[in-house]
Amino acid sequence: MSQLPDYVTSATPNPKEARSGWLTTTAATYAGVMLWFVFWQDVPTGGQGVAGGTLSCGLPLAIGALILAAFLCHFLYYLAPGLLGMKTGLPLAVVGTSTYGVTGGYFMPGLLMGLLQFGWLSVNAFFAGLLLAAPFGQGEMSLLHLALGTLWALGAMFMGLKGIQYVGKVASFTPIIPIAILVLLLVNTLGTAGNFDASKIPKVAEGVKLYGSEQLGVVSLMCAYVIGFFATAGAAGVGFGSGNKNGTAVQLGGLVGVVLPTVFAGIAALIVIAGTQDKAGVVPVTGLLGTVLGKQLGDICMFLLAIAAFPSACFCTLIAADCIKTSFPKINPWASCGVGVAAAIALVIFGLAGKAGDVFTVIGASFGPICGAMAADYILSGFKWAGPRAGFNPAGWLSWLVGFIVGGATLVVTKFLGQTMPFEIPCPPLSAFVVGFVLYIVFAKAGLESKVLDLPQRIDTK
Repeated sequence: MSQLPDYVTSATPNPKEARSGWLTTTAATYAGVMLWFVFWQDVPTGGQGVAGGTLSCGLPLAIGALILAAFLCHFLYYLAPGLLGMKTGLPLAVVGTSTYGVTGGYFMPGLLMGLLQFGWLSVNAFFAGLLLAAPFGQGEMSLLHLALGTLWALGAMFMGLKGIQYVGKVASFTPIIPIAILVLLLVNTLGTAGNFDASKIPKVAEGVKLYGSEQLGVVSLMCAYVIGFFATAGAAGVGFGSGNKNGTAVQLGGLVGVVLPTVFAGIAALIVIAGTQDKAGVVPVTGLLGTVLGKQLGDICMFLLAIAAFPSACFCTLIAADCIKTSFPKINPWASCGVGVAAAIALVIFGLAGKAGDVFTVIGASFGPICGAMAADYILSGFKWAGPRAGFNPAGWLSWLVGFIVGGATLVVTKFLGQTMPFEIPCPPLSAFVVGFVLYIVFAKAGLESKVLDLPQRIDTK
């Protein structure tokens, strides 16, 4: 037991008798994530910010690809972490020590989860500020937009650390806002969606082709966008699962909280764009609020969508502070969050937070192999938690490194280096998951797993 760090020995499992129903916890929280306007507003473009995107081969294929992506999120990215959380009652930082070792666990997945929350905060602040500035005729990167984005991030830090109890009281009701607005948009566009003509969408360069097939390109783009957005939330299923009573609750929490809202919001966004083709073409759905609903009602909806996003911004800072505190308890949360929020504000000011597709790619590359390796570790251990492993577990870290390279290679080569990829990687976040999953099994079978350490008796690995 002496080889175990404090963050493992001090962990106390959430007892079964203290756990509550899946509908008001797991499902409600995930629904709030997937109904965030930043996700669904760019489903039709695949986060690329250009015409074409996921609608380039027509509405039916886009809807089919969306449904596939939603189920992949549930079964590949959420289910194993959720079941691990349910069976152990422990947080992600501790459960992850089986895959990455107790020394490696200081950094991944817990600390990485915390650091990426500041990336999410920057995206939240950027787009919320944009919606708040739009009614005043101020567009992207205007002084008002950047000022509002900065104040948004600072307010989220303060409320996340000092007033989260007040935010939590209203957070369960805020998903009603995007649902109502999407329904309102659907009512006004559903009748004309059948007239959508994909051939009229202007294509950019080679469009979304994969291996010469535009249909495969659409499926790959849609899955990459949805999975990239969801990847961190999938790993966070450990925490949600620790509040579930059994495996059925974990399954239902994902199906109702992940699959259903993703399919609803995504299909609604696709139909809205299809139904307004003659008016606006393929643009972010929130950019059509004034066109479809009229300026006054559209401006009100923009304001409401921004307000509905504020609780998630607060939760970002809280999760980041908790993750950093778990790994490095001596660091003051105000200091760690202050540095992280400053970085988030910088991403807003320089416009990097507005590149949602690129942000999702980085997140998918980071957490795709984590979810893959955790799933492989769970299966190899007989569908239970193996327990913490010594030091840095080579099987976990090597599988993550290769998976991260695979998941991020296309973005680095094409966007940052300005070069053409010598070969195509289908759906990078999914490819990263597959690489992490397969390589963990290969390395584990090759004897590259570090030894399992003894645990306090109060922690049950089954």
